[in-house]
Formats: sequence, structure tokens, C-alpha cells
Amino acid sequence: MLFDLDDTLLNRGKAVDKMFLIILEKCYEDVKYSLKNEMLRKFKEYDNSCYGTSDKTIVLESFFDEFPPKYRLPRNYIQDFWNNNFPHCFSINQDTINIVNTIKMHVKVAIITNGSIQRQKAKIINTNLNSFFDIIIISEEVGFSKPDKRIFELALNKLNVQPEEVLFVGDDIEKDIDGCQNADIKGIWFNPNMIKNNTEIKPFAEINSFDKLLSYFT
Repeated sequence: MLFDLDDTLLNRGKAVDKMFLIILEKCYEDVKYSLKNEMLRKFKEYDNSCYGTSDKTIVLESFFDEFPPKYRLPRNYIQDFWNNNFPHCFSINQDTINIVNTIKMHVKVAIITNGSIQRQKAKIINTNLNSFFDIIIISEEVGFSKPDKRIFELALNKLNVQPEEVLFVGDDIEKDIDGCQNADIKGIWFNPNMIKNNTEIKPFAEINSFDKLLSYFT
């Protein structure tokens, strides 16, 4: 079984909340509660608009322009600041680990993730996910990213399995589900927020909680 990383195995939304608190502590002081909520909303908006891009400078530059801080991070330092802090904002849910371990009793397990080597490896190591998975594929490391079917085919080759023997679990209907199904892998759409599917893409299955994966192995 193949897994996406962000917003599938790891809750990226909670990590963004923690990153916001780090920025608040470092760059601001005496922020009123009502303004703090608005700042968090806008920070998430800027982050979401740049999701999937490796350079996060525009996220903080835009945020600082709208909410001038007492101490503004230099533009040429923002990317390093993000790379050094954001991976530490992630934590792994113990229930998720238990489910992965149960699945691992039946089949090989792997991660396929888009993103930079530095940030994705740091997230994986900080949450100890590297100790649970047979292989981990990061897009920057291999030279192509989801939805390119080659990244899925690479996983098949590394695991020495056929497409019909594999399931892929991911939250992004286009990058994850359409991508894996282009490689003839059945895609399970992890959709905890019950987002409406407005695309022509038809996943093999849809789940809104991780424990429902166990039904495919029992």
C-alpha cells in the first residue's frame, strides 16, 4: 500500500497553526486576541495559495505586508527560517501508526510525497515515519512529481509489485488519485472533510477516516 504524506499521514493544517505561533512569538508582541484570529486566517490563506511550491518567501512577505511586524525577517532568510521550523511543527497520530503497522503485517508500505528533499525528510524523521515504511519517495529526489505516473511506477519497481496488487491513499483528487490511476493503481481518496468531488476523476474508493483502510486487509 502506498501513502501520500501531507494531509494524509500527517495533518498539515495543524502544523500550519503551530508555524503561525512560532512567527507570532518571534516577530510580533502584544497582539490582541481578535486580531490574532484574523492573522491566522490570512496566514493560512497565503500558505494555501502557495501550497506545493518549494519557496515559501512569498507566504511570509505577503503576511508581513498585511500585518507589519515589530521584527520583520529578512527576505533572504525567510526560506531557511521556514525550512528549519516547519518540519518540527508536525506530529504523528498514534492511531495512524497503529493502522499502518496493522497494514504492514499484510503488505509492504511506502510513502510517495511531493516536495523538497530537505523539508520532507525532516518531517519524516521528526515524526519517526522512516522507521515504519519500506520505501520513501520524494519528488525532488527522483526528478518528477505527482500526478506524473512515473513516480508511481518507480514505487512499483522498487517494491517489485504489479499495479493490480497496489492501493494508493491520498487526499488530493488530482495529484494523488488521478496520478496513481494513470499508472493503473487503484486510488483511495482520503477525504476527512467530506469535500465534494467536482472533477471527472472517479476514485476506486473514498474514506473519511483512516481506520477504514483496515477493511481492505481483513
